[in-house]
Amino acid sequence: MDFNKINDQITVSGQITPEEVSILKEKGFKTLICNRPDMEVEPGLASDVLEQAAKEAGLSFAYLPIFPGQFTEELIEETARALSELPAPVYAYCRSGTRSTTAWALAQSGQMEPETIISQAAEAGYDMKGLRPYLAG
Repeated sequence: MDFNKINDQITVSGQITPEEVSILKEKGFKTLICNRPDMEVEPGLASDVLEQAAKEAGLSFAYLPIFPGQFTEELIEETARALSELPAPVYAYCRSGTRSTTAWALAQSGQMEPETIISQAAEAGYDMKGLRPYLAG
């Protein structure tokens, strides 16, 4: 399991397993966000399985699937709402962490300076420079 910390509010990674949820709880995470569509994973890694593991661990859970390249306005709004309303810190995952990082970055548009968003993503290992025009509004 990777811990690609973007900032104190959010860490991202690739796919996690139900067994790893207890580790996330021990590390202090309060919310899990699944950005990986169920059609991409085997049944044992589906969102409902991870949601059950999260609930058993006392964590909040949000299923916000992102199909590659499909960052809709609704998804960005839902991501922003989840990040503002659900307890932090948040651990978001997808296949590699890139979709989760992109959703976070787009949700921060207008809330943070574009260069800060790009810099924080880069420190976590994700190149968001291509989003600069979208982040600038």
